Amino acid sequence: MVDRKLVEMKIGVLALQGDFREHLNILTALGAEARAVKLPTQLDGLDGLIIPGGESTVIGKLMVEYGLLTPLRACIASGMPIWGTCAGMILLARTTDNALAGQPLLATMHIHVARNAFGAQRESFAVPLTVPALVDPATPFPAIFIRGPAVLSADPTVEVLARLEDGTIVAVREGPLLGTAFHPEIAGDSRFHRYFLDVVRATVLDTVSTGFIVAPHG
Repeated sequence: MVDRKLVEMKIGVLALQGDFREHLNILTALGAEARAVKLPTQLDGLDGLIIPGGESTVIGKLMVEYGLLTPLRACIASGMPIWGTCAGMILLARTTDNALAGQPLLATMHIHVARNAFGAQRESFAVPLTVPALVDPATPFPAIFIRGPAVLSADPTVEVLARLEDGTIVAVREGPLLGTAFHPEIAGDSRFHRYFLDVVRATVLDTVSTGFIVAPHG
């Protein structure tokens, strides 16, 4: 039997653009080995990866420029847990309503999203979210939306983790893939990071016990 305490998690944060430093700081505070990822070789040995918020078009173009697009798709196909926040969720989505022509996407999660669904940056807002999957679910999560996307639809393979009061989907999970339309890294609440680390831990333990990773849907 595998002892969970013996599993050391190595989590990468895509560090091409956006608020990757905040994610790195939270992961380190939670005891994970956090690594900034800018090159394909820095993906080696990771147990999970976070794609942060920022500009999805810029991050997509830089993924191509730095040779990361194909290696990241391979990581996803291998079953590596990936969490996309805001722009990161757009990059993970299979389809988008208003992506720019030729925008590179990882196109993996079975969700359809709209970019900038809540308006311009001056229309940013914070809202308490009820998220049953988190630790202490009775305490709302302080979700901060900054030019965030919205999930317009999701396949039955996708678990909806949170919605706004009007029913808009803003957090989803599909196997080892996680997407949030908001910015948990600036909320002053690490519960979503803890949740992702639990997803990673479960995946690592399953891999150790079975000797292989089951690829996600798709």
